[in-house]
Amino acid sequence: MADTGLIQRPALSDEGLGASIQVTAYDEFGAAREGHIAAERALTIYLDKREVLTLMTLGSQPELLVLGWLKNQNLIENISDVESVHIAWDVEAAAIKTRGGVSELDEKLEHKTVTTGCGQGTMFGNLMERLSEITLAKPAIKQSQIYDLLKSLSAHNDVYRKAGAVHGCALCQGNEILSFVEDVGRHNAVDTIAGYMWLEGIVGDDKWFYTTGRLTSEMIIKVAQMGVPVLLSRSGVTQMGLELAQQLGVVLIARAKGRHFLVYNGAERIEFNAQPVK
Repeated sequence: MADTGLIQRPALSDEGLGASIQVTAYDEFGAAREGHIAAERALTIYLDKREVLTLMTLGSQPELLVLGWLKNQNLIENISDVESVHIAWDVEAAAIKTRGGVSELDEKLEHKTVTTGCGQGTMFGNLMERLSEITLAKPAIKQSQIYDLLKSLSAHNDVYRKAGAVHGCALCQGNEILSFVEDVGRHNAVDTIAGYMWLEGIVGDDKWFYTTGRLTSEMIIKVAQMGVPVLLSRSGVTQMGLELAQQLGVVLIARAKGRHFLVYNGAERIEFNAQPVK
């Protein structure tokens, strides 16, 4: 369901680049092999001409990445306050122009947390104060839903199959994949989906979030900020990720592949309705 309130959409450039490049490598017998590797580009964010941070990204959807980064950093609350996002790859820059500046920007940038995200993700502002304001939906979940969604997701991971070295994230509703994004870091992929949700006014109450990466504190924080109550991963969980999921009420399902998964938080909300495989 989308938020039907009127918003003033920002002007966005359209500077997405190819997510992989073709290279020649040599196998264990010295034979040349043509293949692909994941592209990795630096993108420095300028907020009203102020340099804030440099991200490493595939660059496939940079405008949505920047919007989602703004949203997840809690630097701008209303997307109507963003006038434009312009990507210029020749100078590796993302220029964000706001309509009236960012309130208390210096104070927000003073509080900096380096997370365990790939490439050391960074989060600004007072995290715990922001987290205390989050209330998530409490959906009922069926075991069969998890299997159906994993089956739907198996058709994605295009860049990973071609080049490796990337993480994938998806926003899901039922068995439908609303958005699937791959990037060099899972924090970039989740930010890109957050940007998509913000731009389109999509709420997270009835959505699930999937990631190929481990469920760290950073992933829990970002998904909770997006209002998504269920987090599914084919990887593992960190201690702080589990503690935050318990605190915020995020259903945490990890090691999910094929017909196997482990529920680390929220098992009481799952109806185990599928027959075990003999």
